[in-house]
Amino acid sequence: MVDRVLVTLDGEVRDADQPLLYADDLGALRGDGIFETALVRGGTVCALDFHLARLRRSAQALDLPEPDLARWREAMETAAKEWGAEAEGVMRLVLTRGRESALGGPTSAVRSGELSEAVPVPTTYVMVTGVPERVATARTEGVAVVTLTRGISIDLAQAAPWQLLGAKTLSYATNMAALRFAARMGADDVIFTSTEHRVLEGPRSTVVIVRDKQLITPPAKHGVLPGITQRALYAEAERNGYDCRYEPLFSADLFDCDSIWMLSSVTLAARVNSLDGVRLSATDSAAEIVEMVDRGIERAGTIADW
Repeated sequence: MVDRVLVTLDGEVRDADQPLLYADDLGALRGDGIFETALVRGGTVCALDFHLARLRRSAQALDLPEPDLARWREAMETAAKEWGAEAEGVMRLVLTRGRESALGGPTSAVRSGELSEAVPVPTTYVMVTGVPERVATARTEGVAVVTLTRGISIDLAQAAPWQLLGAKTLSYATNMAALRFAARMGADDVIFTSTEHRVLEGPRSTVVIVRDKQLITPPAKHGVLPGITQRALYAEAERNGYDCRYEPLFSADLFDCDSIWMLSSVTLAARVNSLDGVRLSATDSAAEIVEMVDRGIERAGTIADW
């Protein structure tokens, strides 16, 4: 089995060991671009349409050219086929603004307060790699989590749309710094909170709490990225009699619930087994949540409109 697959948007399977980006690509220089991460399972892309829809929304938020979703779909299916069905894989869709030189240099992107008319050719590709070892542990044993302030208000997303909250951008340095900080504290993951002590999201996951037959996740208007796995869980949970809500949560709510879940496209469902050093026991509904996530992701692959 191959250990990496790289496919360009024209369907060409490239040697993953050969250079692809130019040194002046704006994705590398400024993090000026977007990405998606999907799970490849059984040789197919889980929730493929959902990921394409979110890619389009992120592109709109960054004023990037409208993605050709048909070409992206074909490249994704080619990459999944090349990866094979023997093992799960992590698929990344990457779209950057392209080369800085196409804009005429580092000072020409903005002229007299207006965007330059120069339009570089976006850099686009799909890559598949193996699933990290941490994923299997998170799925079976759960994760130890610490809460960290994100230093922003829940009103920021609507007051300052240029902050790009809720878009999946390549500017991930803060998220990775938070995870490194958590690791130094002996934790696996992070739940960000706002200046109002509201629950936001994880660096790479959506937060969902369970209370009896009720699921609650913070609303997107608070600046959180709409979660694909969370949406798939909600669709399946509603079929099973759960009351699924998008409501504000305070930090204290994390200690007033049956269980806390970190949901993401690759790990899928990871139960929080420890929060800020407090051990959290598994509940009777834990196995059901995992099963509903798995079923929801399988169904999500057939939904065209998200």
